[in-house]
Amino acid sequence: MQRNLVITKDGSHSVEIPEWQVSYHSMHGAVQESMHVFIEAGLKYWWNKHRKECRVFEMGFGTGLNALLTVNTGLKAIYEAVEAFPLEQEITDALNYGMPELARLHSCAWNTVVPVTDTFSIKKVQASLQEYAPGIVVDVIYYDAFAPDVQPELWTEPMFAKMYGMLSPGGVLVTYCSKGAVRRAMQAVGFMVEKLPGPPGKREIIRAYANE
Repeated sequence: MQRNLVITKDGSHSVEIPEWQVSYHSMHGAVQESMHVFIEAGLKYWWNKHRKECRVFEMGFGTGLNALLTVNTGLKAIYEAVEAFPLEQEITDALNYGMPELARLHSCAWNTVVPVTDTFSIKKVQASLQEYAPGIVVDVIYYDAFAPDVQPELWTEPMFAKMYGMLSPGGVLVTYCSKGAVRRAMQAVGFMVEKLPGPPGKREIIRAYANE
């Protein structure tokens, strides 16, 4: 699978897969999309309500951007991410996100808990979501899979049932995808679903809630 670095409109890097005609982030801006969808609508939303250590699960570690932005908040977090196809070092070394923790996130061992800062630890699991056995109950899920037309198997009721089962009471799942079929699949397994304004280039995103 060929993967190439690309520059998005906010100047930050993403990665594209030419044969799938997809990129890892919005071409309107990788950092601004991740901040809007995952940090502001997910992590900070949950933290403002609970103000305690947050346990985060990410579907798709990818470039490490979502984990890096989580570190950069300074909030205390335990982070677990699943990634079936880790990026090559020549790509991760070239990413232009400008934060020193990025190299640490990519170099730390897989399948074990690694402290990155005094407030942040991560466990990266090399597996598909179907293979993944949840290691912790989580408060926030960053659901950052490729779009349903590329990976339809990851936007189904069984996958969202798995996500719902991982969440603490009142936990939230955030994703950039707001398609009707995705919302209905979430609702069918018990999520309460809210549509929110999206980042530049995206009209709406989803924040879904587990029952308190």
